[in-house]
Amino acid sequence: MEFYYHETEKDVLILSADGGLNAATAEKFVSELERLIEAGNRKIIVDCSALDYISSYGISVLLRLHKKLQRHGGDVRLASVKGMLVKTFSIVGIDEILSIHPDVNRARLSFRPQTGSG
Repeated sequence: MEFYYHETEKDVLILSADGGLNAATAEKFVSELERLIEAGNRKIIVDCSALDYISSYGISVLLRLHKKLQRHGGDVRLASVKGMLVKTFSIVGIDEILSIHPDVNRARLSFRPQTGSG
């Protein structure tokens, strides 16, 4: 599994994951995320467009990321979830815990403050 990231706006970090997220690959993912959070990143989008599979361990890593960011006043969003991952996330209830968006742009926009009408 390969990870790469870039910022689209000053405070939103997009982390793209290629391949699969399981016990063998999650250690690198977790250590990189820890470093990014400690560096002050609070809004992270995980681009799942190239993510082929995820194990239960990989799901637990996403949940831990979510909890850690919430403790620091941030959040994680998933984008471009496709194929069997959609079904997997639904079965385990990830779609009720994490915000899932059809693409990275919509996930990025979801971090913008909502303006009230009226």
